Amino acid sequence: MRLTTKGRYAITALIDLALHQGGGAIPLSDIAARQDIPISYLGHLFARMSKGGLVNAQRGPGGGYRLAKSSDRISLSDIIAVVEERIDNTRCGGQQNCQNNRMCLTHALWEDLNVRIEGMLEGISLSDVVTSRQVLSVAARQDRQAGGTAAVSFQSRA
Repeated sequence: MRLTTKGRYAITALIDLALHQGGGAIPLSDIAARQDIPISYLGHLFARMSKGGLVNAQRGPGGGYRLAKSSDRISLSDIIAVVEERIDNTRCGGQQNCQNNRMCLTHALWEDLNVRIEGMLEGISLSDVVTSRQVLSVAARQDRQAGGTAAVSFQSRA
């Protein structure tokens, strides 16, 4: 799987959003500061995630983003699909022309791996990730560094 920066940042940002949305809409600047992600990059990702139905924007004072649906209804696969193109480990992009315009020896192996990775990502919800003790511990540390107090308040509802 070629998970690009887009995919990693999108998953990280939505984990952060899910952990902190109990207090209302979360500004991108807060996520950018906690996760060390350029805010301009986050803006592009959140525009895609908003269009893809994963987040809702709230404008004006106190504005920011919220999850569009509960975190248990958003799979990692959903996030990747909105910001990435598709999972593909084949050299040919699934066209079966990997070697001299014909299928290579390992084409079926890579296609099978694609299916398995997709299935694994479909089976992991955002809620599964944010309830992990390790994730909660890291989030508490990030909050202390960012503002002096832990503000993690995960709630599974959007």
